[in-house]
Amino acid sequence: MIYLDSTCLVRLYFEDAGYQQVRRLAASDSIACAQHGRAEVVSAFHRKLRERAINARLYEIMLKEFLNDIRGGAFRWLPLSERILERAELVYGSLPAAIFLRAADALHLATAGENGFREIHSNDVKLLSATSHFGLRGLNVIA
Repeated sequence: MIYLDSTCLVRLYFEDAGYQQVRRLAASDSIACAQHGRAEVVSAFHRKLRERAINARLYEIMLKEFLNDIRGGAFRWLPLSERILERAELVYGSLPAAIFLRAADALHLATAGENGFREIHSNDVKLLSATSHFGLRGLNVIA
């Protein structure tokens, strides 16, 4: 099982730069992601609509495909727990000031770590810069 964050999951539905590499990787194993990644993916789809990168019809199609994939068990959504929140809090307590880490990204990293993953796949340089603080190795399949 591999952990993909939402920057990778979006590329399963939209042809952003690096989508081919992400799709090859996704085809190689089952996919896990933190539960909040669902909302991040839908939010990214909506941003593409708002920014006019896609039209309303394509937005509907992408959203429907994503929801069908969720219902079909294409992803293992890892729930947030007290331990995950505590891990994120603990890491923030010792995180160097120079590292810019958003809360949602910290939750991805804490979720991956608490669920026994050693690696996380992402295209988010901010998330990737903090992986070692969570005991993870960050992999950018797109770079």
